[in-house]
Amino acid sequence: MSLQPFISLYRYAVEPIAPFTWFGTKVSSLDLVAVFRLCIALRQMRENLYAKNLRTAGENRLAFVDERSFVRDACALLTIVFGGEAIIGPLLGILPSFMFSGVSPGLYIAAQAIVEYIPVLPSVSLGTELPLSIVDGFTRAMLLCSLIPPPVITHTSPIVASSPWALLLSSLVITNGGFFITNMFSFLEPTPLTLTTPDELKPYGWTTTDIWSAPLITGLYALLTHAQPFWAEFHTVISTALGGTGGKVGPMDPESARALCALILAVLFSTRTAKNFGLIWKKSVTEKIKIQ
Repeated sequence: MSLQPFISLYRYAVEPIAPFTWFGTKVSSLDLVAVFRLCIALRQMRENLYAKNLRTAGENRLAFVDERSFVRDACALLTIVFGGEAIIGPLLGILPSFMFSGVSPGLYIAAQAIVEYIPVLPSVSLGTELPLSIVDGFTRAMLLCSLIPPPVITHTSPIVASSPWALLLSSLVITNGGFFITNMFSFLEPTPLTLTTPDELKPYGWTTTDIWSAPLITGLYALLTHAQPFWAEFHTVISTALGGTGGKVGPMDPESARALCALILAVLFSTRTAKNFGLIWKKSVTEKIKIQ
């Protein structure tokens, strides 16, 4: 299968668009899609959690419900987006992106305000989530392949720049750290903030697709593009084990590798959606596996 259509789509989607270019900021259509997708998903999650609280809390169900605050919701949003980066940045000695530019935080807050003023959002259903799973695959591939690796592989320390562990750990933490903090402090719940066990630490929480797919896809991208010496050698070993000649294997160009990773993520997220809505894996031990 040719990856050229997906490569061309990516090139078009990451081009800066007006009116942002008028002010010298590089915001693309893919950025806007990712921002509004997250804001809408978080509002749907909050509304579902509020409805669940009303069903289960009994007669005093409103006694422990906080009045919704835009500031709280905005803090939750920014924590999800930048929380992982804030954790891994000091460990790598890298200044987080939100410290030297307010464009991205401002864009998320503006999108949050717009979404909050939409009277009614469509309910979460298979018909809406399955197509959006494909969109999620392409936006997540941008994060895992184009945004996370460069600060690591171009690090001023040769040890960090050549460390595959630093690359995979950065991918894991940046992608999931924000949600981990948000869940730990119950930011999305309708109740007051409280310390609780995040879903990721509960039984089978490790099977959550977002957790293991982040280092997997970043590692695959690094393997295909030979982002670090380790991955180039590993690629040769795999090729030899699969019956290759044993010679040095050339890298794939970054755009093709990113497009391939996006397709894989789209399949993973679509499978998760199908499972969550009961289309597949309805019985046996797989019921215990939480693909979220």
